[in-house]
This record gives sequence, structure tokens and C-alpha cells, in this order.
Amino acid sequence: MIYLASGEEEMNPLLPPLDEIIIGGVAFLIVFFFLGKVLLPKIKKTLEERTDAIEGGLARAEEAQAEAQAELERYRAQLIDARREAGRLTEDAREQGAAALSEMRAEGARIKDEIVASGHAQIEADRKQASTVLRQDIGKLATELAGRIVGESLEDEARQRRIVDRFLDELDARAAEGTSAQTSGQVR
Repeated sequence: MIYLASGEEEMNPLLPPLDEIIIGGVAFLIVFFFLGKVLLPKIKKTLEERTDAIEGGLARAEEAQAEAQAELERYRAQLIDARREAGRLTEDAREQGAAALSEMRAEGARIKDEIVASGHAQIEADRKQASTVLRQDIGKLATELAGRIVGESLEDEARQRRIVDRFLDELDARAAEGTSAQTSGQVR
């Protein structure tokens, strides 16, 4: 209070001087104007770009994931189709192999039957030929032997054949009787 008497005003330590308030206010308005008009739009633009980039990236990621899922499903469907086709082809190949094997077996059986029939025919022809040659040789030997025993020549060829054929027919008949007797004895 002493200062009041002397004519000076007392200063409040909480209130700054008026010129500082004015300079501070003008500086604040300049900074506020600068921030509001220059920096804030740039910050908003940057934030919007980042937001768009993030949201766009998320949207693109979702789209890519959806495409990847669709592609995966398509590949799975193709894989299932490929497995079915492979199974079908395998089954077709088995059927064709079985058919080819059956055809080869049938052809082999046919060829075997032809060979066996041909062999039987050849054996029968050889047996007849051997029988004919044997009859001739036996006939000659028998005629020679009979001629030596009787002491006269039996050179009449027609007579020789008749005698030999009758003799061999009798032997065949006896052999047939013996075979049928053996067969009936085995059946009992």
C-alpha cells in the first residue's frame, strides 16, 4: 500500500502485462490461422489418404481373400473332377485289360484246340500209315514164313492180302474183346 500512496499501481502477479497479452493474442491468432488454414488441411488430407489407404488395403485384402477362396474352391472342384476322371480311366483300363485278357485266353484256347485237333489228325494219319506199312511188312514176312514152312511159294499177291487181312482182322477182334472184358471188369 505504500506504493499506492506514491502513485504507482500495484501489479497482480497472476495477471501478465497488457502488452504481453496483446502480443501473445496476436501470435496465437497467427499460429491458429496458420494451423487452421495451412497445416490442418494438410494433416486432414494426409489422414484421409492414410484412412483411404488402410480401408482400401483392407478392402483389397478382403477382395483378394475372397478371390483366393473362390480360386481354392475352383481348384478343389477341379481336383475332385480330376480324381473322378482318373478313377473312371483306371476302371476303363481295367475293363479293357480284362476284355483283352479274355480275348487272348479265348484266342489261346482256340489255337490250342486247333493244335490239339491237328495233332490228333496227324497222329491218326500216322497210325493209319503205320498200320498200312505194318500190314504190308507183316504180310510179306508171314508169306515168306508160311512159304518156308509149307515148302512152296505163296507168291500170289491177292491171296497174300486176303490171308494177311483176315489174320489181322481176327487179331483186332480178339484185342477188342480183351479190352471190353478189362473195361467191364474195372467197372464192377
